[in-house]
Amino acid sequence: MSKPGDPATDAAAGELPGDLTVDGALVRALAALLAETGLSEIEYAVGDRRIRVARNAVVSLAPAAAAAPSAPNGAGTPGEPSLAAHPGAVKAPMVGTVYLSPQPEAPPFAKLGDTVSAGQPLLIIEAMKVMNQIRAPRAGRLTQILVDDGAPVEYGEVVMVLE
Repeated sequence: MSKPGDPATDAAAGELPGDLTVDGALVRALAALLAETGLSEIEYAVGDRRIRVARNAVVSLAPAAAAAPSAPNGAGTPGEPSLAAHPGAVKAPMVGTVYLSPQPEAPPFAKLGDTVSAGQPLLIIEAMKVMNQIRAPRAGRLTQILVDDGAPVEYGEVVMVLE
């Protein structure tokens, strides 16, 4: 028979050895944060106690979904130049979620065909609950918007093109 303090009893009661209890609400909150941000794992630590939540990114539909948005930013077809090498490519400086307007009901910062000036806000990338304005690196006409409002972006991904 197991007694309190015995690792087998503690594990059955939802506790781990070393008096570390698993906080289900915290795990669910971290899992929701993973889904919201598009991250694959997150680690949370307080003192010497740590919890890491990771999700398995291998889904049968994931490769097809991942290939579609990366095609415009990739090398393209043979003979077609890469958008990443385009002098007017606006790249995401961080991983996060893209917002094309300052508020949900507000008009976008810029629309296709708009002429923008250097330093003009083009979009916002939310990273870890911080809203980061991404500004035009140079003046030009906005010819391509390669992301959707509310979509996740990766570091270095081309999000817009200025001519």
